[in-house]
Amino acid sequence: MLSTAHNDVSHFPSKAEDGREEIVVLDARVVSGTGGGPDKTILNSPRFLVQAGYRNLCVYLHPPGDPGFEQLRKRARIAEAPLISVPDRGPWDWRVIGRTLDICRRERVAIWHGHDYKSNALGLLLRRFWPMRLVTTVHGWVKHTRRTPLYYRIDRFCLPRYERVICVSKDLQDECLKIQVPAERCLLIENGIDLAEYSRTRTIAEARQALGIAPGRLVVGAVGRLSAEKGFDLLIRAVDRLTRAGLDLELLIAGEGDEEPRLRALASELGCGERVRLLGFQASVKELYQAFDVFVLSSLREGLPNVLLEAMALEVPVLATRIAGVPRLIDNESNGLLIEPGSVDELTLALERLLRNGELRQRLAHAGRETIAARYSFAVRMQRIQAIYDELLGLR
Repeated sequence: MLSTAHNDVSHFPSKAEDGREEIVVLDARVVSGTGGGPDKTILNSPRFLVQAGYRNLCVYLHPPGDPGFEQLRKRARIAEAPLISVPDRGPWDWRVIGRTLDICRRERVAIWHGHDYKSNALGLLLRRFWPMRLVTTVHGWVKHTRRTPLYYRIDRFCLPRYERVICVSKDLQDECLKIQVPAERCLLIENGIDLAEYSRTRTIAEARQALGIAPGRLVVGAVGRLSAEKGFDLLIRAVDRLTRAGLDLELLIAGEGDEEPRLRALASELGCGERVRLLGFQASVKELYQAFDVFVLSSLREGLPNVLLEAMALEVPVLATRIAGVPRLIDNESNGLLIEPGSVDELTLALERLLRNGELRQRLAHAGRETIAARYSFAVRMQRIQAIYDELLGLR
């Protein structure tokens, strides 16, 4: 049985503002827990496309009974995004095919927009039974497990068969071209931020007071899934070195994941547990960002992370590893600092430099906000997505 975050998607408008029948786009994604960066894009898309005559359905395949999925429901309600839940018991749950096909037929889906290997494969299969155009967004293959090679092989088969393949970073576009995605179908559209949503509402002092942080203490922040590729262990080691060197600072990490026990054990082993706070899942991180003196992306692998865009939009100076799409966003020394991934020494030195130089932090914070406003607007991104849909449907 299907369930939705709003009980029924049928109450969402079925006609565009000009009176013509709306065109239905189905965004499909497999998720466990509370989701990740791609969900910010998926759940925010419907309200930007509705004025153009498109109705987005956000269809999520997820383990039945997963408590984390309730957070996605809440986020969908806030974003006014039509969310449809499809219980998925794993790779061999063939009932998913019938459930999603029923949705496509009932809602008369015109465009299937996949966001991962399984939704890509599902779209190819369902098109045999329901006519629709195929689009996918490649967010990256960053979390490596024993199944990652299998997932990558599935995408190697699916992606060249999609009509449009949207890549969120240049390195992902290059990778797609290597696996024979035709160049005219392979498009670079980087992630974007809604500047109206991500604007400061508090001073650093006000945000810190709400979190109970000691006056005068410096705060280093990070946000992301607690998994090995995020490099949070390196960040904890760097903060430990700096506190031993006499800096009064605290590290706040928001997120959940398999690495949490190991990260807690590391902080305890180093003796810096009182200065490292693992905050777990945070439904809203906007207030948290505003308490940071510095935001750090210590990842070993990424596409173009939304958290970096969010921090810059909220005028937090950023220090990030030189990976994937990050150097296209950050011009070293101009709107942020870049270091090589995997080096505790580099991370420690760059972080100390930022923490000891308030003037540098202020300059980078201001430049970061300007960068997002000029090049990474979510509204502009969605205009480009709309243009793709229009082209595929012969509307331009």
